[in-house]
Amino acid sequence: MVIPAYAADPQAYTVTIAQTGDAELDQMLKDSCTLISLKDAAPVGSFAMVARARADEERFMTALHSLGYYEGKAQVHIANRPLDDRGLYDTIDYSPASPPISIQITVEPGALYHIRTLSIDGKVPVDAKQWLALKDQAPARAAAIQQAREKLQTALQEHGYALAKVDEPVGHLLPDTDELDVSYHVESGKRVALGKITVKGLNQVKPDLVDRHLRIAKGEPFKLSDIEKNRQDLQATGVFSSVRTRIGKSLDSQQQLPVTFIVSERLRHTTQLGAAYSTDLGASFSSFWQNRNLLGFGEQLNFTAGITQIGGNSTTGIGYNVGLNFIKPDFLQLDQTLHVSLAAIKQSLSTYDQDAVLGEVLLSRKLTPFWTGGIGISPEQSTITQAGETHDYTLVSLPVSLKYDSTNSLLDPTSGSIVTPSVTPVVALTGSETNTFVIMQLSASTYLDWHSQGRSVLALRGLLGDIVGAGRFDLPPDKRFYGGGSNTVRGYRYQSIGPQFSDGNPQGGKAIATATIEFRQRLFEHYGIVAFTDAGQVSPDTLLASGDWRVGAGIGARYYTGFGPLRLDFALPVNQQSNSGSFEIYIGLGQAF
Repeated sequence: MVIPAYAADPQAYTVTIAQTGDAELDQMLKDSCTLISLKDAAPVGSFAMVARARADEERFMTALHSLGYYEGKAQVHIANRPLDDRGLYDTIDYSPASPPISIQITVEPGALYHIRTLSIDGKVPVDAKQWLALKDQAPARAAAIQQAREKLQTALQEHGYALAKVDEPVGHLLPDTDELDVSYHVESGKRVALGKITVKGLNQVKPDLVDRHLRIAKGEPFKLSDIEKNRQDLQATGVFSSVRTRIGKSLDSQQQLPVTFIVSERLRHTTQLGAAYSTDLGASFSSFWQNRNLLGFGEQLNFTAGITQIGGNSTTGIGYNVGLNFIKPDFLQLDQTLHVSLAAIKQSLSTYDQDAVLGEVLLSRKLTPFWTGGIGISPEQSTITQAGETHDYTLVSLPVSLKYDSTNSLLDPTSGSIVTPSVTPVVALTGSETNTFVIMQLSASTYLDWHSQGRSVLALRGLLGDIVGAGRFDLPPDKRFYGGGSNTVRGYRYQSIGPQFSDGNPQGGKAIATATIEFRQRLFEHYGIVAFTDAGQVSPDTLLASGDWRVGAGIGARYYTGFGPLRLDFALPVNQQSNSGSFEIYIGLGQAF
């Protein structure tokens, strides 16, 4: 005799949702179903299971209405019994533990309703109906109807009606024609002007800094977008962790509306430690110290120090870098920044050995929301050894650049583009047969978001560079172009692509061209994978005129954190050259580009 095994409390179950024929509705039903989302995380007994199913029926009705199905029906059956079946609880309690109880969800959408008329009740500008951004005969989706209310409220405030109030929309169903009449009741009030502008929360930040960035004043017409732009400008100074606005709820004695900016200052000092590894450059460790508000006007003082080139296959010894950087925002005028830096570096590479002291004074200016221009002067003194020959170089560079940046993130961009053309004349005071040469570069990257949440991204990168005014061996070795490594062609050792000496070490060239295509796919919440192909060539003379193209390909893994993705890339050289290894590995913070 076989004794059946009865289910204990909690009771296992399976869930099936019948397809409705509307893919968007099917997905919304699945996403809102707690019977599915809590099935494994929070097992339940009979009473809680039925309560969960009843709550889901209400959620399904909300989903139907949100998409315009106002006559839809939703039913949940447990073990083929409706939820109001008196014997349902006993059925659940005395069901065998295996197989689990079956839960069936059936949703009948019914007719899709459309908007017949839109009306606004109240005294409003003649253009107000257009601000709803809804059209007659559009699907009567609850979400769109509610969003139209918010758009109308925002538009009224944008046109000076700061105290306007738009009530919840009222809908009248017309079952005979499957239509819906929608009305909005509005109390617009009168147009108002800005009252007193107040800033609260200042401590170490000087009030003058805020005054420079506030471009609204008492007595000006109230305009919501102007207030928001000023809030964003204050946030962009970098000295505040948050900037909020609080608009007065009533007019002051002058019949104007006061506005308050509430700021929270960032910690004045910050310290960071970092590490990275690649098979070509080895391990590196870095430290960073920053004063974000040195003199009270958002000045930054940054100190960096790092040990590099520990054990890489393209290195011959351990290197270091030490740097001090001062940044003065709003130098002489708004949106203009002064950068002053001093650094010392040591590099021991297969390409060359270098000891250098570098300086730079750079003036950058934000020209538009996306374009930034820069011009500077950069003196440097270096000693470089290549192919057994050592030379001292004293150089003065005059970099001129433009940068277009519409990306949405520094470490993990998913949309937008970056384009950077630059021209850098270099005057060689010592160490070269030619007094002056010019380095020209054009780099670009773009990011195509295949989904609105940035989960599938196609990233493209390219670089063109050319040097005129000097022969290849008249150029300091560190000013020549090299290919290979994370920044150009992965899978090849750092700086290995291009002309070579007889011993296989790189010579460097006068021109470079590289291109990358990379596909990035998020998996779950914190993980991701990438696949990429890089290609590039380094020419000894004219751009694209000579030099063998090298191609690398690989895959990578990403772990997404709150401060940026951790990167692991594995790359192979597709068409190897004499000095390339069999593979390269790269580990770091942030995407490769």
